[in-house]
Amino acid sequence: MGPETIYPCRGPLPRLQVRTWIEPVVASTQVAGSLYDAGLLLVVKASFGAGASSNHSASPSPRGTQEDQQQKAISNFYIIYSLVTGLTPLLSAYGLGWLSDRYHRKISICVALLGILLCRLGLLFKVLWDWPVEVLYGAAALNGLCGGFSAYWSGVIALGSLGSSEGHRSLRLIFIDLIMGLGGFCGSMVSGHLFQPASGQSGKGLVLTACSVSCAAFALLYSLLVLKVPESVAKPSKALPEVDTVSGTVGTYRTLDPDQPDKQSVVGHPLSLGKGKPQKSIIALLFVGAIIYDLAVVGTVDVMPLFVLREPLSWNQVQVGYGMAAGYIIFITSFLGVLVFSRCFQDTTMIMIGMVSFGTGALLLAFVKETYMFYIARAVMLFALIPVATIRSAMSKLIKDSSYGKVFVILQLSLTLTFVVTSAMYNEIYQLTMEKFVGTCFALSSFLSFLAIVPIGIVAYKQASWLKYADITEK
Repeated sequence: MGPETIYPCRGPLPRLQVRTWIEPVVASTQVAGSLYDAGLLLVVKASFGAGASSNHSASPSPRGTQEDQQQKAISNFYIIYSLVTGLTPLLSAYGLGWLSDRYHRKISICVALLGILLCRLGLLFKVLWDWPVEVLYGAAALNGLCGGFSAYWSGVIALGSLGSSEGHRSLRLIFIDLIMGLGGFCGSMVSGHLFQPASGQSGKGLVLTACSVSCAAFALLYSLLVLKVPESVAKPSKALPEVDTVSGTVGTYRTLDPDQPDKQSVVGHPLSLGKGKPQKSIIALLFVGAIIYDLAVVGTVDVMPLFVLREPLSWNQVQVGYGMAAGYIIFITSFLGVLVFSRCFQDTTMIMIGMVSFGTGALLLAFVKETYMFYIARAVMLFALIPVATIRSAMSKLIKDSSYGKVFVILQLSLTLTFVVTSAMYNEIYQLTMEKFVGTCFALSSFLSFLAIVPIGIVAYKQASWLKYADITEK
């Protein structure tokens, strides 16, 4: 696999072409994010642990009771934190996407990276000056008001889509996910070791949070001073319709932007099933599949840190870092999966393979009792990232280049709202069921993952029907 397969270029890469690569921003941002996520969990655990120990110093209570109270306190913190993180981007993310489409593609990325940097600084100041954990809500709000992950990732996907042809877009976007996974893996592997106190108990987490801030600052400076917007390499649509066997959609129906009516002619070909209807139905089904699947993924990922901290696993900070790193290996295996499957399967088939992979792994997680069982369940999820990345790729083939920012922001905001609802719901379910059956949330995620296959199966059926109809009309 040469560079020309992934990057929109042929031959030696000129300097300007290298500057269009978004990967350095993605890698450094994800290293900062993985360090921050591990630091946030461990700092919050330490804060509530210290409070619990002082509250029970006069009247000791069983270890199990203190652990349950600490788990509930951490869970309640994450409920509020997730609400702040998920809802505040609604005020700015779409506006940033609109500005990016209208004026400059880097607007949403740079503003969102500024918010990410401020959020990382909030955790650093909390560790440095021992501020109360409620300060982290304010840091998360600043991040959200700058667009949050919704604005940032939609901007990244827009740049990645602009700089790739339709034939290589699935591979291009999953490669960006791969870089994100490698960055997260490296950050998670060292997070547990960096969390060790630099000098005494007061310095616990200082090195970790400082490294997170440094990586976030590098990403912001790189995006401002080095990153260039790539020119679109998408081929212009032809007058006659083409059936795209990769995305499972009719190539003529490309306009999703409501401001631009469908001007493409379908004269002489009976594939015109009504202006834009096949395209919009496919977009809607892809949205539904992505949202249901995201419900399953977010629920599992949100509960997993709490699950590994309590019995029967009871991990320490180093084991937490290794566990998070194991999750990022999925980025590598998903990339390899797309690399292989795209040669012999359609997009819809790859999406369903990823959903089955995650659903099976989540079901195994529900019955984990030992650490090795946890890693087996994570290994089964090896293709879990294929669905959402492939859905984005399929959607990008249905819309105009000038609408990437708005459409991807809408998708990301939908996933963010899903995250908010799911996080609160799963944390409440976890608190209610952790003493009876701690794997309830994972079993529910498994069911939702398999349920998400239904709309994708309808897309596959529509694709097969259109291909069959095209063959008949050609004959």
